[in-house]
Amino acid sequence: MDEPANNPKQDTIPQSPQPEWAGLAEIDRAISENRLTEYRFKKAWADPWSRTGIVVSTAAILAFMVFVIVSEVAR
Repeated sequence: MDEPANNPKQDTIPQSPQPEWAGLAEIDRAISENRLTEYRFKKAWADPWSRTGIVVSTAAILAFMVFVIVSEVAR
């Protein structure tokens, strides 16, 4: 007499076979959309120390490029 329609436990079974990982949903979506680099850059830019590192590294590379160009032109 216990029909599947009357079984309350059947309603609590998740429909998807994969577990829901709420903390990893954004990473999973980024991987599936092939935009993992953009995700990593946004996360790094949100962190103040990482943002400082990005700015300092970019400034150092640009300063080196300017130095090389100026030293070659000055010859």
